[in-house]
Amino acid sequence: MKVCIVQPLYSMDYSKTQEFFEWEIKKFDECDESMDLIVFPESCDVPCWASTDELSKETSDKYRDLILEKASETAKRCKAIVVVNVHAEEKDGLRNTTLVYDRKGNEVFAYYKQHLTPGETKWLDSEYTWEYEEPYVLELEGLRFGFLTCYDFYFYEAYAALARKNVDIVIGCSHQRSDTFSALETINKFCAYHLNAYLVRSSVSMGEIALGGCSCVVAPNGEVLVDMKGAVGMACIDIDPSKKYYKPAGFNNPPTAHYAYIEQGRRPWKYRPGGSAICRYDDVMPYPRTCAHRGFSTVAPENTRPAFGAAVALGTDEIEFDLWASKDGVLVSCHDDTLDRVSNGTGKIEDYTYQELLQFDFGVEKGERFKNLKIATFEEILKKFACHTVMNIHVKIWDTNKSDLMIEKIVELVRKYDCEKWVYFMSSNDEALRLVHEYAPNLKRCVGWDGNQNTMSMVNRAIALKADKIQLFRPYFTAETVKAAHENGIICNVFWADEPEMAREYLQMGIDTILTNDYHVISQVVEEFKNK
Repeated sequence: MKVCIVQPLYSMDYSKTQEFFEWEIKKFDECDESMDLIVFPESCDVPCWASTDELSKETSDKYRDLILEKASETAKRCKAIVVVNVHAEEKDGLRNTTLVYDRKGNEVFAYYKQHLTPGETKWLDSEYTWEYEEPYVLELEGLRFGFLTCYDFYFYEAYAALARKNVDIVIGCSHQRSDTFSALETINKFCAYHLNAYLVRSSVSMGEIALGGCSCVVAPNGEVLVDMKGAVGMACIDIDPSKKYYKPAGFNNPPTAHYAYIEQGRRPWKYRPGGSAICRYDDVMPYPRTCAHRGFSTVAPENTRPAFGAAVALGTDEIEFDLWASKDGVLVSCHDDTLDRVSNGTGKIEDYTYQELLQFDFGVEKGERFKNLKIATFEEILKKFACHTVMNIHVKIWDTNKSDLMIEKIVELVRKYDCEKWVYFMSSNDEALRLVHEYAPNLKRCVGWDGNQNTMSMVNRAIALKADKIQLFRPYFTAETVKAAHENGIICNVFWADEPEMAREYLQMGIDTILTNDYHVISQVVEEFKNK
């Protein structure tokens, strides 16, 4: 694959704007059919320094459409992928936008700069930057493209999220004008090395000053293949995006990508603001544990965000909740398959669309204080509580005979909120648990009670499925059941204990996690047992 980076001269003299714009257009014309990927820098529509926000917008309005038309035309003429950056108009205002055109000249992708400088927030739409978003990834021609724009390059903590997307090429449209050549080279090498991807970065030259510039192509091993430093013009090189770099995961260990090695030891609570809210994940959280069944349901309506929030705020090790799907496929949390007991509605959840479910009151069981509480979606729960507690997710859909188990949708939501290590799925349907493992072998599974009263049945099923946990259902287990499970490396949950004496009995038996409807009472019993 032949990649081409363009590095224009940048000027602080606004009177040269037309001249510099014409230079950009000329460079488009110099591109040819030998090129596969052509990348221009940030702010192609404002090629010289505009001293005010009003002037920046005026300049962008003048040149934006001309640049985009030229980019599309060039992509079509050269049969190349072309990437440009402009201040594109969106419904909420202008956004710093990187646009991708395919070889036919079609606009196929838009990346919005995720980290706006303080100056940009004054005249560009920044509202979207306050919301969680997965890293942008474009799949095109069998390759996965990731994106960073200028200021984005400085937020190394965001690299981890992009690395998980297994990108092949990172496109960087940049305007970094104050860093030295050596600093930019360090940043560029680190980016490619950490993401195990080729970095194709286009920036602007500051002329005689040894700042800015450094449009480059860097290989996944950190080798700089091209570095324009302060040169003005265009540079091309052939790369093989399939080539990755794998290093030992610590001395004398098997090779892996650098980011994967880092992920093994990541401790986000050590350095992220509010990090104390990020709890230990399932593999390292100590036992025994308390699991707030349907949330802290003695103080708030079950399977609702207030119930989960109360338990999380008090420090629960785990929360448990149930998943069903609405008529239009939205995953929602409710214990029953019907509305009658838990809301002011009647009938089955699956017979209503999500919008129709929102018309029902799910706070009615706790009286006026929770009036008009809405049903919680799976995504809402993850968005608020992901990584703040371990989640025992009882996927009720899997316990039925439905043909669509929605495994892909459920797993993709877990991946979206980066909490694979904080969740496990519970079901009594062994075939569903097998299919989950087939689709996402890294996710943990818990075998639920299927009605068999044999005290060893659940252990045997877990062994056959190579499941991680079993959720024992009283009274169909004994101390021997727990012992047999532990001998096979299987964690034992129990449903349920709301009385302190029963909880103590289970702990003495070796139970690892107690599900309870009365979190505050039982959590104290578990803590006492831990501290003996």
